[in-house]
Amino acid sequence: MSTTFDRLRAMLIKDYPSTPESLTSATLLETLGIDSLGLAELLFNVEDEFGITLPTEPVPLATVGDVVGYIDALVAAKDQALTHDAVALNIGTAPSRVS
Repeated sequence: MSTTFDRLRAMLIKDYPSTPESLTSATLLETLGIDSLGLAELLFNVEDEFGITLPTEPVPLATVGDVVGYIDALVAAKDQALTHDAVALNIGTAPSRVS
């Protein structure tokens, strides 16, 4: 199973001049040529790749590791919301016990 870092690294290698060996968590996005417009484009691609919706508020992301942490937090929040919804549905549809 691929990690978030592996999936993001594959995206970056495809779209920016880099090699797998040169990309680490500490790699600055700026060194890849990713400016604010490039970051917006990357995040649109992240939404598609990871099936998440990003908030509209800007987030300071300077390194590959920052992006990985951001993605992981959003995926965890999405999973938690889905779990909460599933529990709520089960509670709402659970048969009542009559004694």
